[in-house]
Amino acid sequence: MSDRWVSVTDVAEHLGISRDTIYRWIETKGLPAYRVGRHWKLKLADVDQWVRQGGANEAASVLRGSED
Repeated sequence: MSDRWVSVTDVAEHLGISRDTIYRWIETKGLPAYRVGRHWKLKLADVDQWVRQGGANEAASVLRGSED
């Protein structure tokens, strides 16, 4: 059952972040998601792997910018 498709709301709750962040990551950072009609669907295993590989890492770009 863990391989089921979930909604943006489910992923936001799973990661403890806002839905707006999920939508932004889909658009700008390549979070693996699939559009089904008007809805985005995701697999938690894919999301977890993407996070582990650094896909959600925003701190690195902030730190690089402050090294000037």
